[in-house]
Amino acid sequence: MPILEFLDPDSVVPALRARAKKQVLQELSAQAARRLPGLDEREVFETLLQRERLGSTGIGDGVAIPHGKLPGFDRLFGLVARLEKPVDFEALDGQPVDIAFLLLAPEGAGADHLKALAQVARVLREPGILERIRAARDASALYALLTHTPAPQAA
Repeated sequence: MPILEFLDPDSVVPALRARAKKQVLQELSAQAARRLPGLDEREVFETLLQRERLGSTGIGDGVAIPHGKLPGFDRLFGLVARLEKPVDFEALDGQPVDIAFLLLAPEGAGADHLKALAQVARVLREPGILERIRAARDASALYALLTHTPAPQAA
């Protein structure tokens, strides 16, 4: 199974609060800006909104993969969030979204961006993974699921 190398342990949000699609995109942008010094939260949000205008990034089964390319950005960046309450995302299957995976890429990262999107989609299509993500107790357990890193054991 592919390992999501562009996902860091601190890029997991186990309980994101949002009431609507636009608010999810705002919160994801804010979370990314907090983790990447120098990243403009507004620029990320506008990039995500532009992409959503082309069609929803809600891929079905309660999952959305909002994504975009940013000028001056130098690497792939992933952030996964489990929403506290499902949100209508105009997904392909009409189901509300409760798992959002933000993917940001450099402006010139054509093939790498597409490969990363495909990698995220493959991981999220693994049998049983969505149920395990929804049941994960915290950020470290979520991270372990998505990277196949052993979860820390409680003493």
